[in-house]
Amino acid sequence: MARRPSLKRPLIVKTLIYQLLALLIAFFALLMVLVRADSGGYYTIQTFAPVAADAVQRDRNGDLYVQQTPALAEVLKIAPGAWFIAEDARGHHVSFGPVPPAYASLVGALDGIPYGDLRGRTRNDGLAVAVRQHTGPAGKLTIMAHGEVDSLTWQMALAAHIITLPIFLLLALATLILTPMIVRRALAGVERIANEARNISASRRGIRLTEAAVPVEIAPLVNAVNDALERLDEGHERQRRFIAAAAHELRTPIAILRVKIDAADDATSHSLALEVTRLATLAEQLLDLHRMDDDGGKETLDLAQLAKRVVADLAPLLIQSGKAVAVVVEPHHPVQGEVGAIERVLSNLVLNAAEHGGQRILVRVQGSSIEVEDDGTGIPMAERERVFEPFQRLRPRQTGAGLGLNLVHQVIERHAGQVTILDAPGGGALIRIQFPAHPDASGTPAAP
Repeated sequence: MARRPSLKRPLIVKTLIYQLLALLIAFFALLMVLVRADSGGYYTIQTFAPVAADAVQRDRNGDLYVQQTPALAEVLKIAPGAWFIAEDARGHHVSFGPVPPAYASLVGALDGIPYGDLRGRTRNDGLAVAVRQHTGPAGKLTIMAHGEVDSLTWQMALAAHIITLPIFLLLALATLILTPMIVRRALAGVERIANEARNISASRRGIRLTEAAVPVEIAPLVNAVNDALERLDEGHERQRRFIAAAAHELRTPIAILRVKIDAADDATSHSLALEVTRLATLAEQLLDLHRMDDDGGKETLDLAQLAKRVVADLAPLLIQSGKAVAVVVEPHHPVQGEVGAIERVLSNLVLNAAEHGGQRILVRVQGSSIEVEDDGTGIPMAERERVFEPFQRLRPRQTGAGLGLNLVHQVIERHAGQVTILDAPGGGALIRIQFPAHPDASGTPAAP
């Protein structure tokens, strides 16, 4: 499975990369401008002037002289041609190293030049000097020094690195700390609509994703999802109206047909009573699906009384068809449900067992469940999930539309229950309807 992209990479890592590139481009642009603006030449490194001031001593007569120091020796190793001139405020002066003739005339006149930088034409001509005032063992001195030299380009590159590195580190730290916080706040609306989307289901319609506080870039997606939900709700409402209208239209001809069959004298007409009852149950279950969408009309049910009532209504038809039916009541609990819908579910299961099962049908009530058991051929394991699909039939036959178990499954699912197909102990099929226990049910089961 491909790894899903994250917003952290483009918002944090890529931001750091772009900041670094921007700083590098700015650095090189500044360096190029400075180098182009510079007229050329070499500068002496300013660290030699304080070394020279520390090397100048004063004798008893007040004259200046140069005392070799370790620091001065290190400079001479790097720049053998190093030299300097030192002068105090009273005009005493001393020189060290090969002072170029161009600067020899300044000996004794440095007190009027407190600060300055002069460049050399080449690296080794000895003309690059720095004039600074420093305090050493001989007191305050004006130093003109020539030591290690370098070009402006290198100095500016070093300065640019010193400046840009802290800036980049601060930007990187701010990005790593602040960007996740900003992303989290910016995507808070996305997390909220994701939680809202999890609540959308077939039994909960009319839900729309909140468009407020959603980022502008994601708003078109939210609008598209809401438009799709609205179209689905409209299509579902049209389907509900069609089912309700069809079921209502079927009730009248079924009722007329049942009256005519009951009034008929011949055995053939009476044999159709079971099929007419099945049609009536099917029409009522279609209406039950319509009512279930409103999620209303539920009450506390006694499963034993409901089972006895349904079996009593169907017993004459079953006996007339040569079937035997019985009700077994074990300790049970009350459940919550719509009485008419549950009666028709049980009626559908009993009629289904009569048609597909054997000769004996057993309805058992125990706990919070109802079981319908027959002694027929049973339902193969591979078919037990498929038989709950609409228009699916276990075997080709002339009667039935393949909607019975699908409608049973939908009604029980809307009651938060579960339908399970098992093997009956003596062969045949056992269909169990398990309801959630009633919230007000006590720990003591009802008496059989």
